[in-house]
Amino acid sequence: MKATYHKYILNFKRPSGTSRGVMTEKETWFIVLEKDGKKGIGECGILRGLSADDRPDYEAKLQWTCDNIHLGKDALWDALIEFPSIQFGVEMAFQSLESETPFLLFPSGFTNGSDSIEINGLVWMGEAAFMKQQIEEKLAQGFRCIKLKIGAIDFDKELELLAFIRKHFTPEQVEIRVDANGAFSLNEALDKLNKLFGFQLHSIEQPISKNHTDRMAELCKRTPLPIALDEELIGVFSLDDKERLLQKIKPQYIILKPSFVGGFRGTQEWISLAEKYKIGWWITSALESNIGLNAIAQWTFLQHNLMPQGLGTGALYTNNFDCPLEVSKGQLWYKKELDWKFDFEQLD
Repeated sequence: MKATYHKYILNFKRPSGTSRGVMTEKETWFIVLEKDGKKGIGECGILRGLSADDRPDYEAKLQWTCDNIHLGKDALWDALIEFPSIQFGVEMAFQSLESETPFLLFPSGFTNGSDSIEINGLVWMGEAAFMKQQIEEKLAQGFRCIKLKIGAIDFDKELELLAFIRKHFTPEQVEIRVDANGAFSLNEALDKLNKLFGFQLHSIEQPISKNHTDRMAELCKRTPLPIALDEELIGVFSLDDKERLLQKIKPQYIILKPSFVGGFRGTQEWISLAEKYKIGWWITSALESNIGLNAIAQWTFLQHNLMPQGLGTGALYTNNFDCPLEVSKGQLWYKKELDWKFDFEQLD
């Protein structure tokens, strides 16, 4: 078996804002396996400034992985424990190589086009008018659940945007999730949660920054609306550490990004623990290309979680790979009549 790695820069159609700044491009990496005339591909979806494996030796570890591909998927997963995005890329590449075609990884009712995955519509941070425009577009497109990034503009303006939605749509008509990306200060977080409570939100992701576990545990105990951990899970590698974190904080939900938590195997560990402690969960992409998004979507469908998932990021880029994934009325579909427009030489 031969393995190679390739860097690819995804360009955003328009700058996309989070509480950590505005992004115009997204770096990603691919691992390509070749054996007996077949090829498989996996995406290592690192997000600089956030991923646990954003380290100076990242590319060297990709090279090591390719040099040691003969060790096999399971041994490599263990060896790459501190490189969750590479764990996922390796998992995906092996699954791709073993599949009938490189992109049909988990055949199901989703991949044959008979069933879909409900997703949330993502509203990016920006000026209030821009956010309002996005909200109106998502509602017009038929999304039943929207997710707003908050924490970058004036908090009162964000409350006005929530009031705008609730003026026109009840919680039964539109579910609202908000994601603070850790933007609230430790002292003001509970006060802000109380102000948000009036808008009948589904949940808030990561109200304060990670690694303040005592304060986060207190917030999860006292919060008037459900809290979902996201960044808090990044860099928690061992099963024992995962369990200790959930036992201590006792969140209402956890949000799982396979590129951040060690691929399907790492995600499954978190799901098993969440269900043990009666914690809700859902899966989201982490700004991967359509190659990574396709793998995540196919696997997510098999988990039979009926909550809206965070898998609507395929249309963000000007140079993404054309694929059968299509969003319609708040649902992600796999249109098998649409072909992949992908050539491995595109990566060279």
